[in-house]
Amino acid sequence: MDGKTNALSRRRAMQAAAGLAALPLIAGAEGARAEQTRAAGAPNATLAPRPPMGWNSWNSFAGTITEAQTLETAAIMAEKLLPFGYDVLTVDIQWYEPDASSYTYNPHPVPALDAHARLVPAPNRFPSAQGGRGFAPLAAKVHALGLKFGIHVMRGIARHAVERDLPIEGTPYTARDIADTASICSWNPDMVGVDMTRPGAQDYYDGLFRLYAAWGVDFVKMDDMSRPYDAHAPEIEAAARAIARCGRPIVLSLSPGETPVPRAEHVRRHAQMWRISDDFWDDWKMLAAQFTRLENWNAWMGPGSWPDADMLPLGRLALGDRDTHFTPDEQRTLMTLWAIARSPLIMGGDLRHLDAATLALLTNPEVLAVNQASTGNCPHFLADETRVWSARGADGKARHLALFNTVDTARTVRVPLAAIGANGAWSLRDAWARRDLGLAGQAVSVELPAHGAALYTLTPRA
Repeated sequence: MDGKTNALSRRRAMQAAAGLAALPLIAGAEGARAEQTRAAGAPNATLAPRPPMGWNSWNSFAGTITEAQTLETAAIMAEKLLPFGYDVLTVDIQWYEPDASSYTYNPHPVPALDAHARLVPAPNRFPSAQGGRGFAPLAAKVHALGLKFGIHVMRGIARHAVERDLPIEGTPYTARDIADTASICSWNPDMVGVDMTRPGAQDYYDGLFRLYAAWGVDFVKMDDMSRPYDAHAPEIEAAARAIARCGRPIVLSLSPGETPVPRAEHVRRHAQMWRISDDFWDDWKMLAAQFTRLENWNAWMGPGSWPDADMLPLGRLALGDRDTHFTPDEQRTLMTLWAIARSPLIMGGDLRHLDAATLALLTNPEVLAVNQASTGNCPHFLADETRVWSARGADGKARHLALFNTVDTARTVRVPLAAIGANGAWSLRDAWARRDLGLAGQAVSVELPAHGAALYTLTPRA
């Protein structure tokens, strides 16, 4: 069996596993409430039945990525990550900015615009976009590799379009008629808000997503949306309406967080992913904080409803200046937490410098199966500074158990199986090592390094 055939077989096996029916794990009152919430379902769950997996350009390219770099990355992604389910390639912020050069923003941008106040790819960076073609030629090449194509966009309408007072397609209104110039992003100068009470406002958003659909966009990460949430809720709703009318299935991901948990019902009605924190980078304090956030959001996680702990800052980062600051143990903790809590898995590192250790971390099929196919995911609160999660496997019988040591020294973590509702006899398997460990006994105990994690699969013994 050659490499491509073997990779395709692995991908099909994972997808088949993810499609199997599974029984919920009810672990106490919190688990029961979580299952009741999930059972209610999310609108448009078919848009994202499993946590999206892919790659995003921000952690490695900032706002500078070009068409050539996108295609080079897409080819690597199709070869090395697509067989394991990573299928969404997203061009992040500033693709419309001809002079983007780093992680900072031009205070007076002159972005590329079409005649109807909509941002288009900067032709000096994306030459195939010339002649009004936009991202369509690039998306077609990405699709030909078997990948989906995503873009980052900002809330609102371009400040430069308002200054030029460009017309809104199909209406008698202009950019100034719909702009809310008092609604501005605190960290990016490109846009102003859209006042959804004004005539032409929804038409603008409808036209925006019609354009994206015509380009072949499959995924939109929409920024400056979730904070402050209530102030931006009308534009969240406008984007969701526009997607429903655009004629193409597009997954909507809202950014940045922290999205407020009390707005969970609203956000999952209108988006399939939403950030639960501000930008996440390779810093242990940031990673430690994500435990509580994912625990708080657990009841709202399920098909079409994915609380997003943000991208995976692994490998080469920051315009090639450095490798991740996470230790190997912290990298395993990151992947284990994102897997058991079923956060979307979006790689952020530069794939052109993908090393063997990072590739192995991203593509362990037993870990990915937890992220893509487990159910009844539930945190357990057993001891200070120890985090424990469990879930059911795709077959409804196996159990997954994730153990985390969040202190700065090594320690033994011990979990009685009865504490996670696993009574009877169980066989134990180390998911990271992909090795059977024999009979589990009445408890699972492991010595974990500082900031370390373990992930096990338990199967009932006949």
